[in-house]
Amino acid sequence: MLRKSNGLLCVTAIFCAGCGHKAATYQRMISVDSAQTSGLAGHAPREFLALARQSSGFGFGGGGAVLAAPRFVSVRHKLEIVEPSSGVANSIEAVLVFCGTIQCEVLSSSVTNETALLSPSGNIAARVAPADLNKFLDFVGKQGKIAQHSTESEDKTAAVVDVEAKLKNQTDFRDNLRRMLTKPSVSVADLLQIQEKLADAQAELDSEATQRKLLANETEKVYVEIAFHSEQPTTRRGTFASVGEALRDFGSVLSDSLAALITAVAAIIPWLIVIVPGLWFLTRAIRRLRERRRAERAARE
Repeated sequence: MLRKSNGLLCVTAIFCAGCGHKAATYQRMISVDSAQTSGLAGHAPREFLALARQSSGFGFGGGGAVLAAPRFVSVRHKLEIVEPSSGVANSIEAVLVFCGTIQCEVLSSSVTNETALLSPSGNIAARVAPADLNKFLDFVGKQGKIAQHSTESEDKTAAVVDVEAKLKNQTDFRDNLRRMLTKPSVSVADLLQIQEKLADAQAELDSEATQRKLLANETEKVYVEIAFHSEQPTTRRGTFASVGEALRDFGSVLSDSLAALITAVAAIIPWLIVIVPGLWFLTRAIRRLRERRRAERAARE
C-alpha cells in the first residue's frame, strides 16, 4: 500500500508540473498586451518577435478560416463594331465623351485614319462600374452594327482572400511591434531589432495593399474592349467586268512578263560563254569521227 501511495503521489506531482508549465506558457503569450508586460525587459529579441507574431495570429494558421467568403469575379467584354468609314472617328469620340459622364475609366484609345492602303479603324479599352455597364453597352451598340460580342470571366476569390488574410496578419504584427516600442523596459539591442522588423513589416504591408487595389480594380469594375471597323462596300460585278479588269491589268502584266524575260536572259548569258564553245568543239569532234569512218570504209572497198 505504501508503494502504491508513493506512485500515485509521483504521478500527481508530474501532472501538476505539466499543467503549471502550460499555464505559464499561456500566461507569457497573453502578457504582451496586458498591464504586466514590464517584466519582458529581460527577454531576448527573438522572444519579442515570437510573442508579436503569436498575438497577431501568425502562429495559428494565418488568422483562422474564412467563413462564407463572397466571390470575387473578373469580367471582360469584347465587342466589334462595324459602321461606315466616315463615322468611325466620330463614334470613337462619342464613346469617349459618354464614358466621362458615367462611372467609367478609359485605359487606352487609338484611331487609324483612312489611307490608300488602310481603312479607318480604332480601339477603346475601359473599365466600367457594374451599375453603368448596360448603359455603356447600349450606347456603344448605337454607334454601329455589333458584329461580335464575347464575354469572359475569371474567379479571383482565392487571390483576394489570400491577400486580405495577409493584410490582416501583417497589420496586427506591425501594431504589436509598435506597442513593443513604447515599453520603457525594452533594451537598446531589442529596440534596434524591433525597428528593423517593423520597417520590413511595413514594406510588406504596402506591397500587399497595392496588390489588393489591383485586384479590387479587376473585380469591382468590368473591363470592356471595343474594336471599330469600317464597313466594306459590296458591289455587283457586271457582265464584262472581267474584260475591263484584264484591260486595266494589261500594262502591268506586260511589264511583269518583260521583267521576267530580261531576268532569264541575264541568268543564261554567263552559261553561254561555256555552252557555245563546248557545242562547237563537240560538233567538230563528231564530224571528224564520221570522216574517219568514211575513209576506213572506202579503203576496205
